[in-house]
Amino acid sequence: MSRKITFLTLFLWLMTVTFPVIAQQKADTTYTFRFVTQKDMFYVPWNGNDTELARLLECIERNRTDILDGRLPLLVDGYCNSLGSETENLATAKIRANRVKSELIIRAEIKEENFITRNHATEGDFVTVRLTVPVKETAVTDAEAEARRKAEAERLEAEKRAEQERLAEEQRKAEEARLAAEKAEAEKAAQQNTLADTPSETKITTDYHLSLRANLLRWATLTPDLGVEWRICPSWGIAVNGSWTSWTWSDKDRRYALWEVAPEVRYYMGEKKAWYLGALFKAGQFNYKLSETGKQGDLMGGGITAGHQLRLNKALALDFNLGLGYLNADYEKYEVIDGVRVRHGNETKDWWGPINAGVTLVWKLF
Repeated sequence: MSRKITFLTLFLWLMTVTFPVIAQQKADTTYTFRFVTQKDMFYVPWNGNDTELARLLECIERNRTDILDGRLPLLVDGYCNSLGSETENLATAKIRANRVKSELIIRAEIKEENFITRNHATEGDFVTVRLTVPVKETAVTDAEAEARRKAEAERLEAEKRAEQERLAEEQRKAEEARLAAEKAEAEKAAQQNTLADTPSETKITTDYHLSLRANLLRWATLTPDLGVEWRICPSWGIAVNGSWTSWTWSDKDRRYALWEVAPEVRYYMGEKKAWYLGALFKAGQFNYKLSETGKQGDLMGGGITAGHQLRLNKALALDFNLGLGYLNADYEKYEVIDGVRVRHGNETKDWWGPINAGVTLVWKLF
């Protein structure tokens, strides 16, 4: 019996001695604040931050005296691993930690010296605040704290997986965009090559240097006409046309004969170089006897021409042109009596108006 009393007395004494020690044991209480990936702004209402902040402010209020006296510092850890380098992650983690501390300094009226801060370039995008408070003042039990730590770890892992999936999706989209851009560039280059290889009207009208010409209106009046054109460059050309004919009938009592040379300088305009303006000079001789009186003499003049070339195919085109200007004809009149020409005087005539017209077939040589 005395042994039982002695053992009970010893047990009570040990409990008396150890209970205050147990009561003063401390445990960490952790508060976690979430941040948007790659951002450093502290959004209080976002992702449960307002709830955590309210709990932390309540805990700070309960332990204000120990915190302000320096016996219970707030351990702040900033985390960031969503940027490209360790230096950037550490800098962002520091800014995040400072933003949380600023919120606590304003709301809880504590000071910078009440914090111990560390920054990490690992784990995620959040800031933790830990207080080592006595067990009796801890709001949750060890089992609840362990459950919260596990839930926190699971949430961090889920966020990490979601972030990895997001990055993988962004990389996939970027790769698809790159491939689409390369394909579009290749198609554009192929189209440009095709257009370069396909003879367009612009190219056909400017890719030759020498062409033969025949004025079909002259040929229609039984006056053979031929000429050449030299394209010095796509915008400038030099053309020379010549006509010659000699016809007689009614036992040579009627006559139609002439020759002409008409050099011309042309300036081609527009994107397709189809329209042009030119300056024409004309000289020649004629002998007409279409009635009892014949006329034989020289002509000379010049003017301004305008026209348009219509492409028929790669080698042929039609040149429609009209010239306006001045012609001078100096000639003599004559009659034929018993096969002998009898002169009846000289005349000179000046002409202002159309001096040239043509529907000319152009054959491009090279």
